[in-house]
Amino acid sequence: MRSFVSFLAGAVTVGAVVAALAVGGLIDDDAPSSSTSAAAPSPPTANTNSNDDDKGSAPADISELYKRVSPGVVFIQAGQTGTGSGFVLDDEGHIVTNDHVVEGSNQFQVVIGGNPDPIPARLMGQDPSSDLAVLKVDPGAVKGGLKPLELGDSTALEPGDQTIAIGSPFGLEGTVTSGIVSSLGRTITAPNNFPIADAIQTDAAINPGNSGGPLLDGNGRVIGVNSQIKSGSGSNSGVGFAVPVSTVKFVVPQIENGGKVKRAYLGIRNGDTSDLSGALVGGVVAGGPAEKAGVRNGDKITQIDDRRITGSDDVSAAVAAREPGEQAKVTVERGGDRRTLTVDLGTRPETPAGG
Repeated sequence: MRSFVSFLAGAVTVGAVVAALAVGGLIDDDAPSSSTSAAAPSPPTANTNSNDDDKGSAPADISELYKRVSPGVVFIQAGQTGTGSGFVLDDEGHIVTNDHVVEGSNQFQVVIGGNPDPIPARLMGQDPSSDLAVLKVDPGAVKGGLKPLELGDSTALEPGDQTIAIGSPFGLEGTVTSGIVSSLGRTITAPNNFPIADAIQTDAAINPGNSGGPLLDGNGRVIGVNSQIKSGSGSNSGVGFAVPVSTVKFVVPQIENGGKVKRAYLGIRNGDTSDLSGALVGGVVAGGPAEKAGVRNGDKITQIDDRRITGSDDVSAAVAAREPGEQAKVTVERGGDRRTLTVDLGTRPETPAGG
């Protein structure tokens, strides 16, 4: 039987994602996929308030939604050969995409909406840990003006909600596909091998070149950034993953003008238990916050603060929700005993320590 491999749904060459235990949580090898036709407009500047009671789960008229939203979707040319997707964030010309779309390139051109001619873009910031990046164009260079997409609420999603993906799979600009939210709370692997928590799993077709494009709800609001697919062939197999828009809202304001993101850091490697009774510590970073607090290799983490831990995904999400310098109460089982340890969370390094 062929084993499934996760791929970045990115540009030119689609690289396999290494499945590994990440510092602070298990890294899943999951990813998204997409396909049909578009490029996108919508409401102004990165906003999320549009009928909070309406989660966008009702089936949308995709044809009408596409016409409305596609002017805000972007085709990205990175360097000589790399291609990917993105979407317009605001009237200032910021464009959100994946870090792995822009990584290794210093020249970028984009095609926005109905504008047939590519225009130059500048790289404003990158965050490999969330696989997000921000480009910027001169708003005056876009005929007809920019059409920013509206940001939705990924925390309000439920399995079965409608999803719509727009991007440029295999360089085919303006492709739209639809599906549903297959699952929530997945953990996928970032380009620097850290975990990305709370990823959205969808069966909307996503393929190489869809990377960085928007995953939308039934109202055309961005709920995620298409990033990876899980496939045995490198093409869509109905299992795709998007970085949630909640992460976009946290990361982008920090990097859109060249800043860096500071994240909480526990300093462990951990995996799942067979009975979902906790997360098993498979390694403790020497000198890290967890080691200093007394966490040991072989401990089973059952709770972090008020959050019950059933597996490594829960650990990643719990740590991601905290700030560097905060204290976390980590409950572990060791040798039949249960104890609660107080961890002074550190600042996560650029790459995982100790592998």
